[in-house]
Amino acid sequence: MAFPAIKPELSIIVPVYNEAAVIDDLFHTLKAQDGVAFELIICDGGSGDATVARAWSLVEEAPFPVSVIHSEKGRGRQLNAGVAASCGETILFLHADSSFASGDALKQGMQCLNGAIAARDDERVAGHFALRFLHDYGKRSFGYHYLETKARLARRHCIHGDQSFLMRRSFFREIGLFEESLPFLEDTRLAEAVAAKGEWILIPAIVNTSARRFESEGLSTRQTLNALILNLAAIGREDFLLDIPRIYATQDRTTELQLRPFFQLFRRRIQALPWRERQKLWLDTGTYVRDNGWQLALAVDVRHNFRKGLATGAGKHVFLKFYDRFLDRLSDHLPGRLAAMILVRLWFELTCLVLRLKQSPHGG
Repeated sequence: MAFPAIKPELSIIVPVYNEAAVIDDLFHTLKAQDGVAFELIICDGGSGDATVARAWSLVEEAPFPVSVIHSEKGRGRQLNAGVAASCGETILFLHADSSFASGDALKQGMQCLNGAIAARDDERVAGHFALRFLHDYGKRSFGYHYLETKARLARRHCIHGDQSFLMRRSFFREIGLFEESLPFLEDTRLAEAVAAKGEWILIPAIVNTSARRFESEGLSTRQTLNALILNLAAIGREDFLLDIPRIYATQDRTTELQLRPFFQLFRRRIQALPWRERQKLWLDTGTYVRDNGWQLALAVDVRHNFRKGLATGAGKHVFLKFYDRFLDRLSDHLPGRLAAMILVRLWFELTCLVLRLKQSPHGG
């Protein structure tokens, strides 16, 4: 379909890799959007399935301009390439398996962003949408309810790419490109850069995201690995993460996630460090864990609200407020960090032992 040479107000950047199963749904959800003139930039990272062919087959019938481009594999590289190929003054970074719950989600997003920019009198604002997981469970799930609630907060490590990032091109240029050194964490780094130089706002429109990875790998198992990765990145040990792509299967081939290879990798890397550096790593880890103790308080509040049948984001966070005001101070000192260090080290060693026993010939 031919389009007049009118510059779109919004560029939607979608990185893809073996996403043939969801590419139709992506076009479907974008076709339903009203009130915003946008272009779609699909950046393929070398898919081995019919992703690109299917995307091109949908281009002719799309009521918006579409470009299909190619780059090296890696979400950060693909997103940067997509931005370079786009022309809108506002950018939306969207996952291929995401969809919007309403036809005015993009319009709401633009209105919220424009309003926040006007209030600040500068463009150092980025929006993230209210997250909802699409899962196959026949009933409500506390685990997903907790993650959805957490995703609505503006705290560190609460904002990730599955919430879809909306921002001005000028602000994106100011904070810099997506990091390309690892095939993951690019969204976390960008979220931190936004918080450091500007602010995040929550867009109330709901973005649905597939829970396929959690369902195939196990929610608690996947969250355990995510916590390890975020901790190592936060304490400056990204060198520990370089071997993860070799261990971890790409999403289109995911099966049940086995944690033992990751724990073995991290344990070997820790043991190879000099004694002083090893102790620093554990203390830094204890500090990181202590700083995230608020998540336990949030879980108590979310559990209470979940049992009452409240919708995601509804209900009070009484215990979290109490934690922030009083309990956080009780451990915000060296003894508190040392206590957290001891507990997390015991947990790590015990988990290594349990995983080894479970996979041993006599471990059942």
